[in-house]
Amino acid sequence: MTASLMNSDRTYDVIVVGGGHAGSEAAAAAARIGARTLLITPDLARVGQMSCNPAIGGIAKGVVAREVDALGGIMGRATDAARIQFRMLNRSKGPAVWSPRAQCDRELYPIGVRKGLDEVPGLHLCEDMVTGLLMEEGRAAGVRAGAGEFRARAVVVTAGTFLRGRIHIGGDASVGAGRVGEAPSIELAEELEARGLEIARFKTGTPPRIDGRSVDFTRTERQDGDPLDFRFSSYVRENIPAQRPCWITWTGAGLREVVERNLHRSALFGGEISGRGPRYCPSIEDKIIRFPDAPRHQVFLEPEGLETTELYVNGLSTSLPADVQVEFLHTIPGLEHVEVTRVGYAIEYDYFPPHQLRHTLEVRAFPGLYFAGQINGTTGYEEAAGQGLMAGANAALRVLGRAPFVLERDEAYIGVLIDDLITKGTDEPYRLFTSRAEFRLLLRQDNTSRRLGPRAREIGLLTEMQSEALGTLEEREARVRRWFVETMIQPADVNPLLQECGSSAIRQSVRASQLLKRPEVPASGLANAGGAKFHPATDADALAAVEIEIKYEGYVRREAERAKNLRKQAEFELPQELPYEELLSLSFEAREKLARVRPSSLAQAGRIPGVSPADLQSLILEVRRWRRNPPMTAAAKK
Repeated sequence: MTASLMNSDRTYDVIVVGGGHAGSEAAAAAARIGARTLLITPDLARVGQMSCNPAIGGIAKGVVAREVDALGGIMGRATDAARIQFRMLNRSKGPAVWSPRAQCDRELYPIGVRKGLDEVPGLHLCEDMVTGLLMEEGRAAGVRAGAGEFRARAVVVTAGTFLRGRIHIGGDASVGAGRVGEAPSIELAEELEARGLEIARFKTGTPPRIDGRSVDFTRTERQDGDPLDFRFSSYVRENIPAQRPCWITWTGAGLREVVERNLHRSALFGGEISGRGPRYCPSIEDKIIRFPDAPRHQVFLEPEGLETTELYVNGLSTSLPADVQVEFLHTIPGLEHVEVTRVGYAIEYDYFPPHQLRHTLEVRAFPGLYFAGQINGTTGYEEAAGQGLMAGANAALRVLGRAPFVLERDEAYIGVLIDDLITKGTDEPYRLFTSRAEFRLLLRQDNTSRRLGPRAREIGLLTEMQSEALGTLEEREARVRRWFVETMIQPADVNPLLQECGSSAIRQSVRASQLLKRPEVPASGLANAGGAKFHPATDADALAAVEIEIKYEGYVRREAERAKNLRKQAEFELPQELPYEELLSLSFEAREKLARVRPSSLAQAGRIPGVSPADLQSLILEVRRWRRNPPMTAAAKK
């Protein structure tokens, strides 16, 4: 649904600024919950655009994409409909770190996002540039745009890299832009800064694109996708396109020589860029400087889509001039005569350090104003989508007078992401990894709908169709688990399978769940041996989830107990008005950082770097003392 700029009714419950991955999920979530929502963005044709790599998922990120789907989001469906290669990463490791990744068709993905938005009742779209915010008594009250004012009781800003964005191609070529061909948002950035919010600069980059017809693939290594019928969406089955291969090649001494000879022409090393870039996704200049002894660096050639020969050169992000990019590409095996279709560039932009937010992603200083995505210092489509969904949901819940929706660290990677940002902050573009989560075995990619689906259904994030699909999933998984727990398997039926797996034979009937605890015994094989009537397609996900739950039952139980103990700490609430500067029993560093973050619980305080166990013990005593003798209010003093 599109909102007419001439429409006299410009009042909404929630307004979402920006139509990227964060904005799309924020707008859809707010509208699904029941808020009349407006998504306003400069170019509706670019809603859901993949500005950098056309891929969804990866280490930890794939779990986030599935969590967004479990919460009713758009990303999973759009990924399935655009997927042209799929791989399950980390299969050689334990299931706690398995991560799905999909290479997507750059044109099909935003079509899927727009389709998802258009299906949401109560969601209106508007093409315009937001230039400022409307505030009344310190609260968000709407936005100013080119066509005038739009009013709302909550505003979600998802500006991506547009806030005073500046693109750099070499040290002498830079232009103000949020993306190539799109103007930056300058007025909005200046207003947010003028209102007293702390602001800083980050940079990120993108590599060149090349014409696949000019690549000599005989000098590269072909990488095909996994044949698994895996889907990111648990609720909707989209038609998945045919898979396409990727290719691997390597940089060498020739590229190193070209880059070193031209470092002075790089925007990053020539002094044009002041913002800090992502440590885990460095430019090729960064790699050459930081890893001087590395003889080579891996490069992935990834297809941009089904109807194009263009390839994304993953691993060669750069801010060097166009002629240098062509020269260093020609030093790489298979790319000696490659033709460049689009040069790489770096982009520098404003962000707002996220310690200024609550866990609902509401700005502490301005009730009703929410930030999500790269504006909070993150990088990645998945991190943006997860924040957007939570910000949009909480904006709607606030307007409707309902309780906020917060995910804890043991409930979702999205909870880890948001808590990390608010509690620890970030001095570089934040990227999510499995190592950041202390409850990885609970937060697997296979159990996202079971973990989060019921919560989403309870608060209204799921449509009626999604709720029905969740119910079917729950029934299917319960049926599969019940079969393994109740079924006794006879030696004659299962011993051939055990022998094939290298597992010891049994002499008497054994419960299927006991045999499944053996690491080498697969659930599918046991089901066949026991005569189970599971469907190979519809029951595959339930079978995989139940297998992991039973095999790792002891580990899962211990991790759940740890999470329960952490919750007890979280129950010790910390008053927001606590005068940390006056609590002299705490170290100076602890007082300073606690005053900056203002944690809501003892558990959150314990995750702040620089707050020691001794500080936490002192904090408990100080809070109890403060509660016995709270400061007098101004009215009481009178």
